[in-house]
Amino acid sequence: MRNISKGFTLIELMIVVAIVGILAAIAIPVYQDYVARSQVTRAYIELSAYQSAVEEHLSRGRHIMSNTDLGYVPSDVTMAASGDIASFLFDGSGSLEVTIGGNVSSLVSGTHISISRSANGAWNCDIDESGAGAWKDFYMPSGCL
Repeated sequence: MRNISKGFTLIELMIVVAIVGILAAIAIPVYQDYVARSQVTRAYIELSAYQSAVEEHLSRGRHIMSNTDLGYVPSDVTMAASGDIASFLFDGSGSLEVTIGGNVSSLVSGTHISISRSANGAWNCDIDESGAGAWKDFYMPSGCL
């Protein structure tokens, strides 16, 4: 007598659903972390793109720069912290600053990115994560403090 089985038993299906559930419970938070990190990195890269425009203005002796002068266009991940993104002194020192906001993860929304220039022309990045929802060091782009 032959007993031909066609299909899966209820136990087998429940085991598969449980495994998929466990994998999803692990994968979704990891994915959200990578999305938040990519948004911070994107905001940093967008801001650093204005360094060359700042250098050009400073080389011409202009230390007051508006968003229009730099060609700044807010994206869906950045917004000007207050008025113009650039603030520079007569000696060339100053900073470019934006706040992460808009269409971003709540984990990083409110993070303040500042790229500072010293009087000798050296640039460095600083991120103030105190306004972020749930900041992790993993979100920090390379080259920032």
